[in-house]
Amino acid sequence: MIAIIEFLGTNCQYDMLYVYRNLLQEECTLVWHQETSLPSNTKLVVLPGGFSYGDYLRSGAIASSTPIMRTIKKFANNGGLVLGICNGFQILTEAKLLPGALKRNSNLTFISNTQKLIVQNTDNAFLKSYQKNQILSIPIAHADGSYFADENTLKELESNHQILLTYANNPNGSLKNIAGICNKDKNVFGLMPHPERASDALLGNTQGLSMLKNLLG
Repeated sequence: MIAIIEFLGTNCQYDMLYVYRNLLQEECTLVWHQETSLPSNTKLVVLPGGFSYGDYLRSGAIASSTPIMRTIKKFANNGGLVLGICNGFQILTEAKLLPGALKRNSNLTFISNTQKLIVQNTDNAFLKSYQKNQILSIPIAHADGSYFADENTLKELESNHQILLTYANNPNGSLKNIAGICNKDKNVFGLMPHPERASDALLGNTQGLSMLKNLLG
């Protein structure tokens, strides 16, 4: 079972539902943020993109304290797989399930385009089918996507192979060109690009499909 979380302001849940249900033939369900439990057979939790709570306070800040996030923290701490995309990545950093923070883009504008990414590490479930240094073209769409962390955290991310994806041409001012990371245990993943928007041949791009498929085992 793939549990796709809905917050007030989430807008990519049906894209994710389509990819997992229609393209990958997986059982999926939408889980409302006020729920206090996940389906008993959940093998992956996905926090999709959007503008939870209108990005008030900070992007993902309010969503990070909802009832379902307390359950997701326990799920992740027990080794469960969690994926956060765009706003989902922001929520995971606010919930301290991933290190660092996502701040306003350096040019202070909303960016929406297809971005070239570089695969940095493949010793993880999310990118295991890709090649190190492989170039991918995946859409981005965010105003608060500039990754920030202190120097020690950045060194730890590098030494632990937690930096998953970097921008070939940094669009938002992210430190170390970071586009996606994982936690030390490599079961919680976050990225600003949208692989679900590069998963269907009808869209002319399937380079993101394997990312989502890889997490199925």
